[in-house]
Amino acid sequence: MKILAFETSTELCSAALWLDGEVDARETLAGQRHSELLLPMIDALLVNHGFKAADLDCIAFGAGPGSFTGLRIACGVAQGMAFGISVPVVGIGTLLALAAASQAERAVCCLDARMGEVYHAAYERRAGDWHAVHEPGLCKPDAAPELPAGAWTGCGSGFAAYRAALESRYAGRLEHVNDKLVPHAREIAALAAVEFKRGGAVSAEYAAPLYVRNKVALRMDER
Repeated sequence: MKILAFETSTELCSAALWLDGEVDARETLAGQRHSELLLPMIDALLVNHGFKAADLDCIAFGAGPGSFTGLRIACGVAQGMAFGISVPVVGIGTLLALAAASQAERAVCCLDARMGEVYHAAYERRAGDWHAVHEPGLCKPDAAPELPAGAWTGCGSGFAAYRAALESRYAGRLEHVNDKLVPHAREIAALAAVEFKRGGAVSAEYAAPLYVRNKVALRMDER
């Protein structure tokens, strides 16, 4: 099974190729250049393994939440490629990818959403699979949803931006914090492989970003 995955929801641009359990990944800090860098990165991956796009079984992308522009780029590239080679797509949540990258049994995942808020979700691994304790949402750090008892790992840029507020909110729950962790195509690919085997892939026309928030800036009066 060959799955191409990419992730552009943060400043990091990454792509990965899943080959029956083996993953080859590329990454670069893109800033605002995701649309310029992503396709050459994909081409390099395919050429390195002697594949053409038509050899792929599925396209996976980081669906969000995250940068609105980044999510649209990932979804648009996934749709375009999938239409062109007639394969299905799998959109994987960026916060779920963070949980997978944390290698923890319980992960509370927060991405900086600007405007004094975080994109938030919490996941727990049971029988080798991830289950959502809190689905992706948007909240103020000091009003983040409560966590069940147990040791949790905090991860993502939300902890870098609002560490004091989140640590206060989750006092006695956080065993470890990794505020440098970002969503990556490596985890998108692995999670997509599981979803693909479950029959969770969809036709390209049904691919859509998960924005969570419906506005990107504060009004003058809100500032």
